[in-house]
Amino acid sequence: MTGSAPILEMKDISKTFPGVKALTNVSLTVYPGEIHALMGENGAGKSTLMKILSGAYQADPGGEIRISGQHVTIDGPLAARHHGISIIYQELSLAPNLTVAENMLLGREHKSGPMVDRRSMEKASQAILERLGVHFRATTKVSELSMAERQLVEIARALIADSRILVMDEPTTSLSSRETEALFKLIRQLRAEGLAIIYISHRMAEIYELAERVSVLRDGSYVGTLVGDEISAERLVQMMVGRDLSSFYKKEHDAHQSRGSVMFAVRNMGDGVRVHDCSFELHEGEVLGIAGLVGAGRTELARLIYGADLRKSGEVFLLGKRLSIQKPEDAIDAGVVYLTEDRKHLGLFLDLTVRENVNVSVLGRDARMGGVLNMKAAKRRAAEAIRALGIRVAADVVPVGSLSGGNQQKVLLSRLLETKPKVLILDEPTRGVDIGAKSEIYRLIDSLARNGVGVIVISSELPEVVGICDRVLVMREGRLEGEVGGAGHPPVTQENIITIATGVREAAE
Repeated sequence: MTGSAPILEMKDISKTFPGVKALTNVSLTVYPGEIHALMGENGAGKSTLMKILSGAYQADPGGEIRISGQHVTIDGPLAARHHGISIIYQELSLAPNLTVAENMLLGREHKSGPMVDRRSMEKASQAILERLGVHFRATTKVSELSMAERQLVEIARALIADSRILVMDEPTTSLSSRETEALFKLIRQLRAEGLAIIYISHRMAEIYELAERVSVLRDGSYVGTLVGDEISAERLVQMMVGRDLSSFYKKEHDAHQSRGSVMFAVRNMGDGVRVHDCSFELHEGEVLGIAGLVGAGRTELARLIYGADLRKSGEVFLLGKRLSIQKPEDAIDAGVVYLTEDRKHLGLFLDLTVRENVNVSVLGRDARMGGVLNMKAAKRRAAEAIRALGIRVAADVVPVGSLSGGNQQKVLLSRLLETKPKVLILDEPTRGVDIGAKSEIYRLIDSLARNGVGVIVISSELPEVVGICDRVLVMREGRLEGEVGGAGHPPVTQENIITIATGVREAAE
């Protein structure tokens, strides 16, 4: 990179939507053969800047985009593609019913006269797949591929289009650790081949591992760029949210005050396949973590408790009373609620408004005679949720699908909280959420615990588990293999969790 000319220069880019200034004179410089991270809170302007680069949005007059030193006009996605720009969004845009080759060349099909030349398409696509070292064929249907393999198809689609600039938006959100390692290897290979990669992620560990430079946006403005050894969590947090890391995991609740009061108990829970004979207790006002490697059975256990999946064995007790939970509605009625890890497909109604999403679980609570909905109460409830959780939205009638990931998560949390839960199970509560929103969610969890709610947190991020949980149960191969943080158990540390999760040795006292 040193001594080379920039492949991309975005200078003084601004974007105004009705009533909102999304970007103000933002600049970004990227070199060939570098991985350049772009960071900032949700709503900081990252997506808007990249949509301008992709041609999905048009910038306000006055800015400039240069590719390899030449001024260019990107007035649509086709122009972006012509200039060698490809973007892989967090939500993949593949057609599952088509083959890999058909997806890679969608809109640019090879023709033999008036007919599509499928053999030519498959040959060209297969050459790219072999370059990437993948194990599936160009003739494979995308519906048969795993999420990680679909990610590779997106990359292959960019390469077959001769892209020189590749933007990757939260590419590891749905990947296991092993799949993530394979993706990182491929990203480094593409960098070595001279590709410029703009990498958007909220995960600090990924930024440390991959990026040579990190540019930060805040509130639609460019804050600065860190290079090499300048990159640190403390500096990045300060640049992104304007506050330091010391108060990030601040806990004000004291679960030990109520340690003698068992609020919730699970006995011998299992499905005979992925979860086996799991038993544990949750105390009033406690934040209990469930950790483990990908595939250990954490989500599966939560879904069995909640009644979302069929259990083979197991009982659930709340305040000493055995609950009959056959389906999620039974759990909600009893005061046990579950935040799914897949908010877009299993949690939110993306086409509905914020107000409708907040109220959907409690519509019948204050319905008037004859079943007529009380819209005034629904509007008040949504306004209170927006204020209490700091949901950034212009109005409660905005579709949830248009919000950032962090704000979508807050809407889903607010809906759950409207049911007045006694036990709250949070599955990956900060996945795909920026640092600022994470801090707000942590404060919410702490506040709920202070008010006596029992909170169970399932998370793949060990710093998060260690930072917010009072005790942590560790799963391995569908079983609860150990505990850290409780009386007579080792302290809550990343090292102790990993040693139990991997079965390498016993955790240290």
